Amino acid sequence: MERIVFLDRDTLRADVRPPAFAHEWHDYGETRPEEILERLREATIAVTNKVSLRAEVLRQLSQLKMIAVAATGVDIVDLDYCQEHGVTVSNVRGYARHTLPEHVLMLALALSRQLVAYRADLRAGAWQRAAQFCLLDHPIRDLHGSTLGIIGYGSLGRGVERLARAFGMDVLIAEHRGAAGVREGRTALDEVLRLADVLTLHTPLTEETRQLIGRAELALMKRTALLINCARGGVLDEEALAEALRAGVIAGAGVDVLSREPPREGNPLLCLRPFISQMAVTWPSFSTAW
Repeated sequence: MERIVFLDRDTLRADVRPPAFAHEWHDYGETRPEEILERLREATIAVTNKVSLRAEVLRQLSQLKMIAVAATGVDIVDLDYCQEHGVTVSNVRGYARHTLPEHVLMLALALSRQLVAYRADLRAGAWQRAAQFCLLDHPIRDLHGSTLGIIGYGSLGRGVERLARAFGMDVLIAEHRGAAGVREGRTALDEVLRLADVLTLHTPLTEETRQLIGRAELALMKRTALLINCARGGVLDEEALAEALRAGVIAGAGVDVLSREPPREGNPLLCLRPFISQMAVTWPSFSTAW
C-alpha cells in the first residue's frame, strides 16, 4: 500500500480527489524545512506545492518513489537527483491554462490604461475638483495594434497569445537565448526585446533561465514598454528591474511572483513603496504601474 503525504495542503483552494489505488493519505497544512524529513520518512509518494525537496533530504528517503508537484513549475525539486535515483516527478498538466493568460492581460490592461493612477486620483478627489468633464493627467494606450513579445511558448504562453490576438495585438514569439538558429515562427530574443510594447515571461525557472531578464535586456527595451512576469520571480533580476523603473528605462512592470515568497526579508521591488500612489495591487499578487 502506498503512503502519500501532502506537505502543504493549505496552499491550495481546490478539491483534491484521492487516487483509485490502495493508499494511506496524510495531509499537512504547511511544513517547515526542519519537518520535511520526519513527515516523509515512510512516504512512498510526496505531494508538494511550494515545499522544496533537495538532494540532501531526498537521499535520506529510501522508500520514496514519486514526487507529485501540485502546480506546473518543478524548480522546487532536485530533478537531477530524482533522475539518477529513479524517483518519478510529475506536475499538473494544463495548470491555470485560462486563469493565468487572463491575469496577464489584466495586468497589461491595468498598466496601459493607467487604472491605478486614475483610481488614486479619484480617491484623492481630483475628478470631483476637475475643471473639465474628465481627467487627462495620465496618458493611456491601447493594446490593439501594439506588439506583444512572449518568452516561453508552452501552454500558458500559447494561451496568452490567443487572448492577445483577440485584442488585435501583433505577437512575437522569442527564440531561446543562444539558439543555433531561429526557428520558423520565432524571432531572435534581442529583436523581441527591442520591438515589444508588452513583454510577458512564461519560462520555467532553470539554470538557463535564471535572471534571463537583467540590465542588458532591459536596456534593449523601449522606454514605453511594459514588462509582465507571471512565471517565476527568479527569471528576473529584480534589482535591475527596480532600477529600470526608477530611471524610466521602461514604462512599467506587472509581476505576481518574487524570487522569495513570501518576501519576509524584503525585495527590491517592494522597496518602490514611496511610489505607492502609482502601484497596482492585486492580492495576493502585486503590480507596479509607473
